[in-house]
Amino acid sequence: MKVRPQLILLACVGLLGTGCRRLPPSKPLNQLTPTEMQGRAVFQSHCAVCHSANTENSLHGPGLQALFKKPYLPSGAPANDERVTATILHGRNMMPAFGSQLDDEQLQSLLAYLHTL
Repeated sequence: MKVRPQLILLACVGLLGTGCRRLPPSKPLNQLTPTEMQGRAVFQSHCAVCHSANTENSLHGPGLQALFKKPYLPSGAPANDERVTATILHGRNMMPAFGSQLDDEQLQSLLAYLHTL
């Protein structure tokens, strides 16, 4: 049986993709803009009880590290501002809706912060 080098290379690349994947690091706190810092404060007061910011490990909800750096959210929906905003405002599954608790400025700063994760 003759093994083709191309198949070995494809197999190795496939294993790398499924093994120890490394997520890009979050933006350092000392580099956050004022808007991102406001968003971090919103996150700390409303989201951190259920979501960790710097890991994918779950608390009560999924960890949010690299949330916008992946193509899909933990729910399977596209990772974009529209989907994340809808989830924040209207809730989803066990996550409560925050539409009545956040004003537009808080929501926009929260989204800016989530993009830094």
